[in-house]
Amino acid sequence: MIVKPKIRFATIDDLAAIVKIYNQAINSKSATGDLHEFTVDERIDWFQKFSADDYPIYVTELNETIVGYATLAPYRPGRAAMKTIAEISFYIDYEYHNLGIGSALIKHCMDDCERIHKETLLAILLAVNTASIQLLKKFDFHKWGHFPDCIHLENQKCGQLIYGVKLKM
Repeated sequence: MIVKPKIRFATIDDLAAIVKIYNQAINSKSATGDLHEFTVDERIDWFQKFSADDYPIYVTELNETIVGYATLAPYRPGRAAMKTIAEISFYIDYEYHNLGIGSALIKHCMDDCERIHKETLLAILLAVNTASIQLLKKFDFHKWGHFPDCIHLENQKCGQLIYGVKLKM
């Protein structure tokens, strides 16, 4: 079933829901390189580095419940020649997978890139994250890089992949 979620810019009041969703990804051992859960207080500084004007955090809601979020973050911060590149990350509450929420978030991020002057999106992900890889391919992302067996996820090693897309401006 595909649903139409509401997508908006995140506020600090959304941080607890964002942390809950990200901790699910950590516990999956396939969606992020972080190995230990975060508290809300530990993520405040991270949250404050984002801005709706250039590197936003978006949340998606169903029935006024946050069920996912996406970020557009600087790629190689501080390097002016790379200011039109953003790294996209997206996480969906595991209770809401396979409802089209990830697709809606990625499309929303891509559509907003013209406003924030981003020409290229990169997704940096674990090679074992096949669901996200398939989702990115749906939006014409292609594999631009591979770092084999360099990620240590407790009892396994996996590669890191870079998927990218040039946006039409």
